[in-house]
Amino acid sequence: MCEGRDARAPLGAGASWPAPGAGVPATARFVDGEGRPVDVRALVHRIRAAGSGVGTGATRASAGRTAPAPRVVVLVDGRSGTGKTTLADQLAAAVPAQVVHLDDVYPGWDGLRAAADAVVRDVLAPPDATGRPGWRRWDWAAGLPAGWVSVAPDQDLVVEGCGALSRAASGMATFRIWLDGEDDARRRRALDRDGPVFAREWDRWAAQEAAFIAEEQPREHADVVLRIAEPDAGQSQPSSCSRSSSMP
Repeated sequence: MCEGRDARAPLGAGASWPAPGAGVPATARFVDGEGRPVDVRALVHRIRAAGSGVGTGATRASAGRTAPAPRVVVLVDGRSGTGKTTLADQLAAAVPAQVVHLDDVYPGWDGLRAAADAVVRDVLAPPDATGRPGWRRWDWAAGLPAGWVSVAPDQDLVVEGCGALSRAASGMATFRIWLDGEDDARRRRALDRDGPVFAREWDRWAAQEAAFIAEEQPREHADVVLRIAEPDAGQSQPSSCSRSSSMP
């Protein structure tokens, strides 16, 4: 599901997760459709330049009124093993911005569609009396909904995960990114990261990804399509990233 996070379904007693981020290192680099390297700082400049024509869902709010400068709202989508979390964290550090990882939002292994709806309904919602915007955290260890996590409506935001870039969410964002990847490479990265747990759930999750893509056509809504730059032959990559997680 995600790269560099430990928000996954509960394991049996005595089991342990592989090192976070073993699939896609935090230092991974990305390329465009022509294979040209993408500089994150240049991408952030493009993201900010694109923010002038956003809708009210991505407007910076202050003291109950709308300020003229729009906030940055970036959606990063793609199938498992394409580097969504890695790119989102790189962008968030460069903007800087708060990050919502949909791995924390999916209500279990059948929750992709529910999380996609929550992005529109809750994460990107304007402030109101209900306490939105924000999201309901899913406790993977207990298999139950957990606490509400608020999103600051006046701070720049990156939302990443398969399901982030729906048709409805697209119109509420300032910039949209789709990450491509060859099926074999994606699966290798994901299973290197999550091992037998995700191996058992791969087909189940992939079917939801395929259904979401068929219905929402996220790639068609993207401002840019990127992919992970594969290392040169014989060049090794770090085995894990620097992020850590308190989740089981």
